[in-house]
Amino acid sequence: MLNLAQSSDQGITETNVSAMLQLARNRSQAARSELVGNIQDFFLNEESRLSERERALMSDILVKLVHDIEMDVRAELATTVAKVDANMPDLVKLLGNDDIAIAAPILQECHALADIDLIEIVKMRTDEHRLIIAMREDISEDVADALVEAGSDDVLEALIRNEDAELSRRAMQYLVAESKRKDRFQEPLVTRDDLPAELAYRMYWWVSAALRKRILNDFEIDENKLDEAIEEATKRAAAQQDEVSGAIAKAIQLVRRLDAVGQLTVDFLIRALRQQRINVFVAGLALRSDIAFKTAWRIISDKGFESFIVLAKANGIDRNEATVIVLLLAEAQNPAAARRPEVLNSIIDLYNSISIEKARGILQVWQRDLGYAAAIEKIEQGGAS
Repeated sequence: MLNLAQSSDQGITETNVSAMLQLARNRSQAARSELVGNIQDFFLNEESRLSERERALMSDILVKLVHDIEMDVRAELATTVAKVDANMPDLVKLLGNDDIAIAAPILQECHALADIDLIEIVKMRTDEHRLIIAMREDISEDVADALVEAGSDDVLEALIRNEDAELSRRAMQYLVAESKRKDRFQEPLVTRDDLPAELAYRMYWWVSAALRKRILNDFEIDENKLDEAIEEATKRAAAQQDEVSGAIAKAIQLVRRLDAVGQLTVDFLIRALRQQRINVFVAGLALRSDIAFKTAWRIISDKGFESFIVLAKANGIDRNEATVIVLLLAEAQNPAAARRPEVLNSIIDLYNSISIEKARGILQVWQRDLGYAAAIEKIEQGGAS
C-alpha cells in the first residue's frame, strides 16, 4: 500500500501520482479501500508535513481523482477533507458542488469555501445544498442575501434560526414582510438579537391583529376589552424591542429620569432639538403624550407638520413653543424651505384653527396606536398587504 504520509518525507513524486491514478481507475473494492486509506493517511497523519508546492500538487491530484472515483469514495474523501478543514480551495469547491450526499460535510463544516464559491453553489445547485449552507456557522451578509433570493421557505426558516448568520437590512426587511404571510418565520424573527426595532414593531402589530381576529372568531369576548389587553401586551413587547437599540434606549431612559423629577419640560425638548438630539426629543414627546416612540416619530416625520401641531395643542404646548419646534424640524428637513415666510404663517394659522377638544380627541386615537389600528383594518379587509 502506498502511504502518502511516509512518501511526503521524500516529496510527492510522479510515481506517487501515477499509483494514485491507477488505484482510482481500479474498480475493485480492495483498490478503493487502499485509495481511501492513502487519502486519509495524508490528511489525518500529524507527521505529514507538505510544502506549499506539494500541497498544491496534492490538491491537483485529488481534483483529477474525484472525476474517476465512485460516489462512496468521494463521500469518504469529502468527510475527511471537511474534518481537517483542508486548505485546498479547488478540491473543496469541487466536492461542495457534488451530489448532496457528498457535498453536505463540506458545505456545513469546511471554512476553505470562499463566499464567492458558496454564492455560486446557492445559485446553481439544489435546495438541499442551500439548506445545508443556511445552517453553516458565520454566514456573511452576501451569502445570506443569496440564500434569501434563491431559497425555499425551509431554507429561509433555517437561515432565520441561524444566530451566526449575518442578515443585511434588505434581507431582514424581506423576511419580515414575508412573515406577514408565513407564520413559521414570525417566532424565530422576533427572537433574533439583530432584528431592527422598527421592523420588530411592524411585526408585533400585524401578529397582534391576526391574533385578535382568531380570538373573536373562536370565543365570545368583549371586543373593547380584548383590544385593550392586546394593545397593552404588544406595546410592552414593542417597547422592549425598541430599548435594545442603543441610542433609543439611552434616550428613553434619560427622559424617564427627567420626568420622574419634573424636569421633562418643553424648554428641555427644544434644547434637545437645537442640539440635534432627535431621539431624546422624540422620546420626550412620546412620554409627555402617552404615545409609543414610533407613533411620535411618525408624527414629527409628517412633512406638513399638521400632525405635530395637533399633538402640541393637545399637550398644552403654546403657540410660540410649537412654532419654534416646527421651524427647527423644518430646518433639519429642508433649510431653504424653512426660511420662507409662508411656513411661519401656516404654522400660526393651523395652531389657531384647532380647538383643544379636537386635538385631544385625535390624541386619544394616537394613544390607541395607529400601527395596531391599521393592522386591524387590513385584517378586516381580507389581509391586504
